[in-house]
Amino acid sequence: MKVQLADLKDKALVLTAEEPVADYPDLVSMVDAADCLFLAPLRISFTVAREYDHIRAAGRVETTVRLNCSRCLAEYDAEIDSSFTVFYTKASGSPLDEEVELAEEDLISKSYSGEEIDFAPEVSEQVIMEIPFKPLCKEDCLGLCNKCGVNLNDTACDCDRSAGGFKFGALKGIKIEK
Repeated sequence: MKVQLADLKDKALVLTAEEPVADYPDLVSMVDAADCLFLAPLRISFTVAREYDHIRAAGRVETTVRLNCSRCLAEYDAEIDSSFTVFYTKASGSPLDEEVELAEEDLISKSYSGEEIDFAPEVSEQVIMEIPFKPLCKEDCLGLCNKCGVNLNDTACDCDRSAGGFKFGALKGIKIEK
């Protein structure tokens, strides 16, 4: 999704679109790596306005993804819904050679050059940040039995899991002398 700067006059511009995931290479690479599967196109809306010396873009992206639980390996569907605001300023053209401390506002600002702004990188970034690093089908997921492999959310097993599964138990009795 792009906006032409000439279209930004005195009032805010409202943009909405439904775009396929295939238009976003970063999201396609997540599908190729089997991190997730997108079940719906991206529903995107932006309100873009010119303010003083910058352009303010308030956006929202929604979609549905299928993930694998990191504890029980079951597939589940999750809704992605992210609202965000980005401030765009005209690129100065001269690179900074010195270290600069960033303020909180700098973390949500981007620079642009030319006569249009492409929102695709921010849309991809917001979707990627909403996908959990270790997805869980539910907060209290019990996972798999480490003895027989049964999904403990569906079935109770008779395996004895009380005898410590501490992997470094053999090191418990070691004493190091200095």
